[in-house]
Order: sequence, then C-alpha cells, then structure tokens
Amino acid sequence: MVSDPRQRSFRAVLINTLIANITTSFLWYCVTFWMYLETRNVLVTAILGGSYMLGTALFGVPFGSWIDRTRKKRVMVVAQGVTAVFFALAAIVYFISPREQLLTLGSLPFFAFIVLLLTGAIMESARSIALGTVVTLLVPDTERAKANGLVGMVAGLGFMITSVIAGLAIGQLGMTTSLLISLVLTAGSLAHMLSVPIPEADIVHADGAPKKVDFAGAWGAIREVPALIWLIIFSTFNNLIGGVYMALLDPYGLSLVSVETWGLVFGFVGIGFLIGGAVIAKVGLGARPLRALLLANIVMWIIGGTFAIRESIWLLVVGMLIYMAIIPFAEAAEQTVLQRVVPLPKQGRVFGFAQSVELASAPISSFLIGPIAQFWLIPYMNTPAGQDQWGWLLGEGHARGIALVFLLTSIVGLLITVAALASRPYRTLSAAYAHAAPGDAAPVEGSRA
Repeated sequence: MVSDPRQRSFRAVLINTLIANITTSFLWYCVTFWMYLETRNVLVTAILGGSYMLGTALFGVPFGSWIDRTRKKRVMVVAQGVTAVFFALAAIVYFISPREQLLTLGSLPFFAFIVLLLTGAIMESARSIALGTVVTLLVPDTERAKANGLVGMVAGLGFMITSVIAGLAIGQLGMTTSLLISLVLTAGSLAHMLSVPIPEADIVHADGAPKKVDFAGAWGAIREVPALIWLIIFSTFNNLIGGVYMALLDPYGLSLVSVETWGLVFGFVGIGFLIGGAVIAKVGLGARPLRALLLANIVMWIIGGTFAIRESIWLLVVGMLIYMAIIPFAEAAEQTVLQRVVPLPKQGRVFGFAQSVELASAPISSFLIGPIAQFWLIPYMNTPAGQDQWGWLLGEGHARGIALVFLLTSIVGLLITVAALASRPYRTLSAAYAHAAPGDAAPVEGSRA
C-alpha cells in the first residue's frame, strides 16, 4: 500500500530538521566550548547563551508573521540559506582576526564574530516555528501528539550527535577545523531542503493577509482562546528560571571532566530525548496534555535541583538523562494544545509570539546569573564560611557555587509549577482544549495569498 503523500512529506521534513539541527548546533557548541576553555570565564557562556535567546525572542513575531504569509518550504529554504551566508561571514572574521582579540570581550573582532554567528543561528530558529505549523498541515489532529513526540525524538537525536562531535572536534581537531566542518554541513542541509516536498495549497487567511510584523494579529488570536495567555506566561516563568541552566551547565560540566568527555556526556544524556519522544510517539499524551505539561515540569525541577547536590559526574549524568527524557513531554504537550485551539492560518503568529515572550525571559536570567555566579556565589562557596554554611547540603568541591544556584532555581520553579496546577487558568484552558473541535487543518474561507 502506498503511504499518504502527507506522511511521506512529514518524514522528509523530520529528516531535514535533523540535518539542520546538527549543522547549526554543531558550530554553536564548538564556539561555546572553545571560548570557555580559552578564557575560563562564565561571562562568556552567559553572553553567548543569553544573546541567542534574546535574538530568538525578538524575531519570534516577525518570523511567525512571515510564516503565515509564506509557503512553509520557502520559509525553510530561505532560513537555511541565510544561515549559510552568515556562518560563512563569521568564518571570514575568524580567519582574519588575531586570536587574542577574537577572545577579548568587547573587542571589535569578538563582537563581529558573535553577531554574525548569532544572526545565522537566529535565522535558523524560523524553522522551529514553521515546523509546528507543518505538523498541523500534514498530520491529522488525533495523531499530532505522537507526531510532536517524533519531533522531540529528532531534536534529541540531533542534540546527542552534535554534543558528541562538537566536544570531540574541539578537543581533537581544534576550532579551525570545526568551523570548516560546520560550513560543509550547512551547505549540505540547504541542498537537502531543496529536494524536500511540502504539499501545500494556496495560503488562505481567515482575517486577511497578516502584516509583516503582526503583533496585533497574534495577540488577537491568543485572546480568542480562554486562558491561553496563561500557558504562555507559565512557560515564560519556566524559561526565566531555566536561563540559569543555560548559562552555567557547560561551566559546571567542564569543571568536572575534559571537553571531550563533556561532549560524550551530552551525547549520552541526549538518549533521554529519544526515550521521551519515543514514548510519546507510541502512546501519545492522553486526553489532558496540559496536565502532562505541568507534571513534567514538576519532575524536571526536582531533578534539576538534585543533579549537582554532590560534585559527581555520575550523579550529573543520571540526573541529566532523566531531565532530558522529560523535556519532550513538556514541549509536545504545549505544541499539541496550541495546534488544537489555534486555527492554522494564525498559528505562525501565535507560535512566534509565544516564542518571543517565552524566550525573552531566559536572557534576563542568563545575563544576571553570569556576573552573580562569577563574582559572588562561586567565590563565596570556595571560602571556609560558605563551605561551613552549605557543606552539609552541597558537599565539597570547586563548583559548589554553581550547585547552590541550581538548587535555589529549582525550588522557585517547583513552587511556581505547583501553584499553576492548582490555578483557575489551568482548569479554564483544559476545558477549552477539551471542547475545541478536532480538525485536520483544512483551509478556512478567506483571502488567498
């Protein structure tokens, strides 16, 4: 029996997403590992991570509006093409700049190198917004939770592969060779995307073609669904707190093991993504995905507060493996809710708005926690006073300041999640999801683009 053309297209998009994730993430991991190892300054990782999240947040709504106006394959091809151009420009800066200037915070070569890399990586983020609409476009409503599980599996596989090869590349080959490899992979990803079919009829808009930057349209679509804004607010709080991990996890891991081993560790714990995604792809999320989202976050905060409570790479590995296995449940649950309650012609703007608001919080915590950890908590926990006060809970070691940050962060996140589970907006949005009519994303009547 010949499979549904939409199913074949969805599988092809997933394969290309895997390639694109590897190409973009490989270079970003390499630069992060390389700059931290050269400088041993957590401000560098905070700046890199925070700048990426901030840029992705700023462009969420423009990207979403663009996606709602444009065929999805064109979005993915253009995004990958722009990424390839800016990565090539970053490579030029790398090769013509003296190393000491390239690694000096605030220098012109450092600024140019980071901005060009950021632009390429941020442009690639348009694909993740488009991917959510592609799931709605190609997958029936009853199968979307499982499809989102497959998306999580692909993200996990890309994460696993990238972590391993980035750590090994920096440790064994160096930054120069790693940069050249990334350029080749980026070009290969673009070539593959050109061959991927995404069947899509004329783009139809229920309320007229959106503006190029349609904040009003995104906000209007969100307000049409009771309590949907609270889902975005909850995810925003999570990202505000989660920015701490973004800034400090690499420095913590690299304080325990070599860069090659740390890359292998990240690759191994990426299996968790595959496990979580596979479970969702097999059994789905049940009839209450919003409840699954909150329960997943409770488990994640408990794990995040304990995986560094002793300075042990094995404790960290086990904790991260479980943490990674839970992430697909949270992400798939949010996507499944949005794909049901938001009409397809408005999903790009809503996904983009959600990304902008949710991700805007992470750079704030990342930029704040870098200096706080570097100049206060890390030195404090290395003093006799800090060790006497917290040693009973956090043990001994050189990275107890980072462990203290992880613990306090997780306590706050856990309290917020428990409060959300008992809140009225949770019950309201759950009811809205239950009463929303399932559909297969058929075009609605309206103006054609």
